[in-house]
Amino acid sequence: MAYLHCDYQTRCNVRILDGDLYHKGLLKFAMESNSLKDTLVMLVVDMSRPWTAMDSLQKWASVVREHIDKLKIPPEEMKEMEQKLVRDFQEYVEPGEDFPASPQRRNTSLQEDKDDSVILPLGADTLTCNLGIPVVVVCTKCDAISVLEKEHDYRDEHFDFIQSHIRRFCLQYGAALIYTSVKENKNIDLVYKYIVQKLYGFPFNVPAVVVEKDAVFIPAGWDNDKKIGILHENFQTLKAEDSFEDSIRKPPVRKFVHEKEIVAEDDQVFLMKQQSQLVKQPPTAAGRPVDASPRVPGGSPRTPNRSVTSNVASVTPIPAGSKKIDPNMKAGATSEGVLANFFNSLLSKKTGSPGGPGGVGGSPGGGSTGGTGSNLPPSAKKSGQKPVLTDVQAELDRISRKPEMVSPTSPTSPTEGEAS
Repeated sequence: MAYLHCDYQTRCNVRILDGDLYHKGLLKFAMESNSLKDTLVMLVVDMSRPWTAMDSLQKWASVVREHIDKLKIPPEEMKEMEQKLVRDFQEYVEPGEDFPASPQRRNTSLQEDKDDSVILPLGADTLTCNLGIPVVVVCTKCDAISVLEKEHDYRDEHFDFIQSHIRRFCLQYGAALIYTSVKENKNIDLVYKYIVQKLYGFPFNVPAVVVEKDAVFIPAGWDNDKKIGILHENFQTLKAEDSFEDSIRKPPVRKFVHEKEIVAEDDQVFLMKQQSQLVKQPPTAAGRPVDASPRVPGGSPRTPNRSVTSNVASVTPIPAGSKKIDPNMKAGATSEGVLANFFNSLLSKKTGSPGGPGGVGGSPGGGSTGGTGSNLPPSAKKSGQKPVLTDVQAELDRISRKPEMVSPTSPTSPTEGEAS
């Protein structure tokens, strides 16, 4: 039950039938034979889906028609109801006199100087389906017209085509047409006022509106075939005789590809994982894995361990290309250990060398020492060495100079003494 508030207090029993034919059997509780003459039928169209408009109107109008036929109303009463609807349609008067260009039908109240008003005949397609009760067609969600234009490429001629077909339907049933939008609050009050006027005869002074495509209002009795034909003048790709189902089709359903959403983990969690992986990896030195193998000759040593290795290789009388490290030597040996091993090797060579004492201080000794000095790798001379290698070279030069200084003052050999 709905209460309609206006300047006049009214009360209407409202019955809403769900949009399923399964519920049409409930009409027997809403439309009874004794209250049919006080009943108004409202057919609702969803303008967000205009391709269903005509099918919905035809379907529910036939349901109402079948139900009224089953009520078995006496023919005289039914004919009276139909004649009243025809008179209301024919005697429609455009509200006010500010619209001289609009076709108007004047009532006898405005033509008192004449004996009788001239009742114009109905058009060929007008009230061909007379239900005997007022009918109102309400197109809801008209704010979706802008959405249809943007998303489905609807143009003005499409909306004119839809309106023309709906208006033809309204002519057949003698129905009024109202476009509404609850979201934009368009024509909501107008629907109420029109219903109250039809049921209770309250005054109604709102003229027809056909300029705004989303706020159309056409009261029963105003429209005719010529006015509907004005819409056909705007057609470019469509024709008035085209089928509604073929011209206004349901847009294809767009299948959305649901891609798997990848959620990035927290920065701190990511950094913690990277840190744990770095801990598991072997240690590196200067961006390279630690390797105990000696470098190729010619490269400058970069670590103390490699410096010691290069020092040992540079004082060992072996070719530079086949440099070896004493297995007893450790990479961490200091410069003092290197000198001690070097001196021990010299002593062992002096003890086991052939010749007398002269062999120690004479030219053989000098040659040996000089040979040792000359066997330094050329890369050690070209590339700069660390201070450790410089100290070893200086020590070798000092040792090599001592035998040369002692050699001239050394006692003569026994052979020279005997000869003298």
